[in-house]
Amino acid sequence: MKFSILVPLYNEEEFVATLLERVIAAPLPEGVEREIIVVDDGSTDASLQEVEAVAEKYPGAIRLLKTTRNQGKGAAIRRAIGEAHGEFCIIQDADLEYNPNEYSKLLGPLMDGRADAVFGSRFLTSGERRVLYFWHSLANHLLTGMCNVFADLNLTDMETCYKAFRTSLLRSIPVRSQRFGFEPEITIKLAKRQARIYETPISYSGRTYEEGKKIGLKDAFEAFWVILKTSLSNDIYVAKDKDILDAFASAPHFNRWMADTIHPYIGKRVIEIGAGMGNLTRLLLAGRKRYVATDIDCEHLERLRSRLSERPRLETAELNAADPQGHAAFSGQMDTVVCLNVLEHIEDDLEALRNIRSMLEPGGRAVILVPEGQSIFNSLDEELGHFRRYSEDQLRQRMTDAGFDVHKVLRFNRASRPGWWLNGTILKRRTISRLQLKNFDRLVWLWRRIDDSLPWSPTSIIAVGIKGAIKESPIN
Repeated sequence: MKFSILVPLYNEEEFVATLLERVIAAPLPEGVEREIIVVDDGSTDASLQEVEAVAEKYPGAIRLLKTTRNQGKGAAIRRAIGEAHGEFCIIQDADLEYNPNEYSKLLGPLMDGRADAVFGSRFLTSGERRVLYFWHSLANHLLTGMCNVFADLNLTDMETCYKAFRTSLLRSIPVRSQRFGFEPEITIKLAKRQARIYETPISYSGRTYEEGKKIGLKDAFEAFWVILKTSLSNDIYVAKDKDILDAFASAPHFNRWMADTIHPYIGKRVIEIGAGMGNLTRLLLAGRKRYVATDIDCEHLERLRSRLSERPRLETAELNAADPQGHAAFSGQMDTVVCLNVLEHIEDDLEALRNIRSMLEPGGRAVILVPEGQSIFNSLDEELGHFRRYSEDQLRQRMTDAGFDVHKVLRFNRASRPGWWLNGTILKRRTISRLQLKNFDRLVWLWRRIDDSLPWSPTSIIAVGIKGAIKESPIN
């Protein structure tokens, strides 16, 4: 297991060498190795030479990345994140305010799987700290309180520079702040991603301004602005297709409509392919003897586990529908496979259907939902990574070729087809408007009543395929 220590550096020639010596000597949990990434943010003093001297003393221990001009702490952290190879990472300022001997305290909740991020709090009761400026402390408490209001958290120290993360999670979140706005930005975005955040008490040896402290009143106003801006933004995924999936998490009525539509065909032992963040999982899980939620994206599964951590019959697994090897662990065990909005993402969809069939017991059912109508394939499909949209005949033929008897094909959600066509075909948009989605979701009660009467094709079709002979009786 590797632990990445990310060191943003700007004009710290007096302290950085001592800091790096302490980082190299700091104890880590057994089996954990460290990598140190120093990003020099255009220092104008001898900081670079100090780092190079330590790196020469400890060959291979430090990677030094250089920038030609000062861009800010946030920019340096952003570059370091892109270079990190560890499972976990921590932000380590290049001064001596934070003690590297406390790494194990921050790593503990990450390593045992309880946390996605750990904040080292200077204000929890345990530990020690240097007593300094009242007004600085007051500003910190005010900003933490304001951030808590917008993020719905109860942190004691949002502005702490000691923040540790699962690296894959941190890398999946876009960081826009150039300077000290990184702290509130990442906190609010973690909250919006429903990450599990822990706090642990740390010691703190703060500097005076005479000793080189850089953060000031201007940065407090910037943090205030970043809190407001980030709280109003949905910019929480680097990948835009995941942002669209996140938008559907705030469409509970639509998700309920989809779940109710397929519910009559769901048995007791279910595996869901492409469960994503669990938008449908949480609605289908009740009453099952076994429910396995799978996805190809480990960050989706982490968010799903966080949302559904108290559901004892839920299992999760990383699974690629196109890879036959991953399905062997479930061969012939399940009475139902649910695969919603996945098949269109797979180039060899026939192989994926055969893999799905292999997990079913004889007579088991596959419930497959795909987008309908290649004639409205547009920019939204491209952004989502779709290879195709299906006709009913194409879907029937694919499932028959994979060894299924197609029991039924359902036409689902005619109501959204005009909006899909307008946004993707006419306006060439590449993302779904959250406002449009929320307005659509508010009217789902109406769409459910009139959907079958609308005189155009549906947005999606759902095929129910049976492995072996068709069985009309419900699965027990």
